[in-house]
Amino acid sequence: VQLQASGGGLVQPGGSLRLSCAASGINLNGMAVGWFRQAPGKEREGVSCINSDDTIYYANSVKNRFTIGRESTKNAVYLQMDNLRPEDTAVYYCVVEVTLGGTPWKKAFDSGFWGQGTLVTVSS
Repeated sequence: VQLQASGGGLVQPGGSLRLSCAASGINLNGMAVGWFRQAPGKEREGVSCINSDDTIYYANSVKNRFTIGRESTKNAVYLQMDNLRPEDTAVYYCVVEVTLGGTPWKKAFDSGFWGQGTLVTVSS
């Protein structure tokens, strides 16, 4: 089983990036997939997730700027990031869990399957 996040890079403030979380060995369709990030010197924080029933959640800090969705034919989940800010700079990770169940989404992935991260740098 492999989970790979890609699409990071350097972008100017106000710019956009599209991250992809691609899986092999598991079928992401119908599973809960989360995006988390960790900035230098800071704790890991939840960014967004799509639950097994396709219910979507966003952190307040990215609401109306980021969009999560499934790319079913590619067995992947994307995170479209628009209007990026310097404070969005971090390593972004995707994580898979069977379902959130009744657990708050930011806590539900603690025991999930984590992929390697991709670095997003927002700077002029």
